[in-house]
Formats: sequence, C-alpha cells, structure tokens
Amino acid sequence: MTRFDVVVVGSGIVGLGHALAAVDRGLSVVVVDRAGAIGGASVRNFGHLCFTPQSGLAREFALRSRPLWLRLAADAGVWLRESGTVVVARADDELAVLSELAAQRGTESLFGSGQPDVVVLSAAEVNARLPLAPDTARGGAMLAWDLQVNPRQAAAGLAAYLASRGVEFRYRTAVTAVRPGRVTTTRGSIDAGTVIVAVNHDIDQLYPEIAERDGIVRCGLDMLRVDAGLRAPLPAPVLTGWSLLRYGAFSGLPAAAVLGERLRREYPALGELDLNQMYTQLPDGSLIVGDTHYRGASVSPFQNEHAFEQLLHLTGELFGVTRPHVLERWQGVYASGRADFLIDQPELGVYLVAATTGIGMTTGLGLAEHVIATVCDSPISLTLKGTP
Repeated sequence: MTRFDVVVVGSGIVGLGHALAAVDRGLSVVVVDRAGAIGGASVRNFGHLCFTPQSGLAREFALRSRPLWLRLAADAGVWLRESGTVVVARADDELAVLSELAAQRGTESLFGSGQPDVVVLSAAEVNARLPLAPDTARGGAMLAWDLQVNPRQAAAGLAAYLASRGVEFRYRTAVTAVRPGRVTTTRGSIDAGTVIVAVNHDIDQLYPEIAERDGIVRCGLDMLRVDAGLRAPLPAPVLTGWSLLRYGAFSGLPAAAVLGERLRREYPALGELDLNQMYTQLPDGSLIVGDTHYRGASVSPFQNEHAFEQLLHLTGELFGVTRPHVLERWQGVYASGRADFLIDQPELGVYLVAATTGIGMTTGLGLAEHVIATVCDSPISLTLKGTP
C-alpha cells in the first residue's frame, strides 16, 4: 500500500495538467494509466493550441492554458511555436464571419498586448503568408495569440518533466475501482488524499451513469500526415471556412449560420463527414491533415477510404499541388458531450474531469489548474458540470 496527496487516473494532457498543478503546490502525485505509453487523443491531434476562437468556459480555460504552455517550452523543452493561426476565407460569407468576430473583439487583446485578437487580412496579405493555389483566398484573418506544439512530443515532454520533479508514473496499470481515499488497481491499492479521474472517452468504464447522464460518447476522427510538396513552409496552423463552424466564438455568430447553410448545401458529402479542414506543419516539414468526425458509444476501427480521398483532394486544391504523398493515416478518438467540459465530484475527494469537445490540448492545462486550485481551496466544494 502506498499513499499520495493526489492520484491522477489517466496520462493524457488533462491528467498531466492536474499532475502539474498539484506538484506546483508541493503535493505528492502519482499518475496511473492502463496503457504502456501516452498514445491517445493527446498524441493523435494537430498540436494546434487554438486559444482565440474559444468562448465561454473554454475561453477562460484557454486563457489559463497559454502561459502554462509557454512556461513548459522554457522549463520542459516542449517544442512550441508562437505562430498564431492564419484563417483562409475563400468566399464572402467566410470573410463575413471573420469580420464579425474582429468587430466583436475590437482592438483590445485577451492577453494584454496592443495587438488585437483577430486581424482581418486582405487576399494579398493571406497569399503573402501562405503557399496557396492562385485565386484561392478572398481574404482571411490572423489569430495572433494561438500557439503550436508537436503532438508527438508535447505530452511525453510534459510527462518527463513531471517525473523529474518527483511525480511517479505507473503505466500498464488498470484502475478497477475508485473510492474516497483509495484507488484499486491491477497492481495493488493506492491511498489518496484526492483522486482525479481524467480518462477522456473511457469515462463510461468507471462511471457509466455519469457518461449516460451527460450524453458523453466517443468521437472518431480520420487524420493524415502527408508530404504535400508545398512551395514554401507554413508559418502557422491554417484554418478554413469549415473550421468556422466548429469553434465557439465563430460558430455562435449570426454570419456563421449563413455560412453553414451554404457549405452544407453546396458540399453535402463534406457536410456528412462533419469536416474541419485544417493543417499544421511538423518540424520535419510534413503536414498533419484533417479531420472528420463521427460519434457513438463505440467507434468502428474500420475507416472509410472516402474520407481520406476527400481530405487529399481538398489539400491539393487549396495549395495547388498534385496528390500529396501519404506518410501515415490514423484514427483519433476523444470524448464528445453536450457541454464543452465535464467537471464533476461523484464522491467525496474524487473528481471526474474531461474536455468533451476535442479541445483538450488547447484548454486542458487551464482546466486542470482550475480544478486543482478549487480542490486546494475547498476539497468538497466542486460540483461543476461544464459551467463556471
């Protein structure tokens, strides 16, 4: 039997964020995961830290996350680019969404600098930044405060940093039961002051009644890594009109409703894929391309080649290149629910936490800081279910 101030179940970015927030407060921490290494949603993503277009609680957690990522770049050697994000508008209604958010945000910055959060760009300015096909952009926007990490290195780098600060990791260790003050695993029991359950889409394995209550299911994604043969590197992550339907600050605008109706009418096959056409470039020059979305209590492992064909066609069309050479394909899976987050206290001293809209990399560190700060101030007061 061993005892720790905090036991974290799950070694994804949300779980690691809780370990970071706890060890920063001088608490003893153990992270338990049934997998042999970090390989879930925290690895199978774009590495895009998309702070600017978040809204509501997600915006609050994004604001808390950004300085933590900057700190990890310095302290933990996490590869990070202060790149911002370039949004490409290929039609007037896409540009209208960007203009509406820019007007709403005004000249004040979320991060206390003189640079606005959203800067609308002309077509010439977009083309000067990105190697697009001719006559592709009608305009666009720069989201200056967004960051980019390498998803294949970021979580592992954070875990190594935590281990160097005394956090213990127990991989290949399945949790079979969680009770106040104790976590039972396949390698024995652990006594705990506080338990953080951060198992992403596997919430239903330990707390099926909460998953059913909050409508939490699994969301599968189709993603690619390609050699696209671009004529110049991408200086930042790239979003498109389809992305404007996915992020809260965009999708909540009146102009986004008009855009969504037009895109789904003109491109019904892409609409059925629930597409987010976006790109990030890894340090080796390859592009991460994605992604589609499909949901259910379970996700079929059989991926339809139609989705990949569409993604490759769209990539060639946007950048004016021949068919990109596929280096890797994969399926991402994350928790999807009715709210952006699940933050619950099913039992005394036990906290169930998840990002439930696929923005864990962007908001997970801030979410964790919020929860641990609340636990330290009042261990039994947190009863949130996705609300501030």
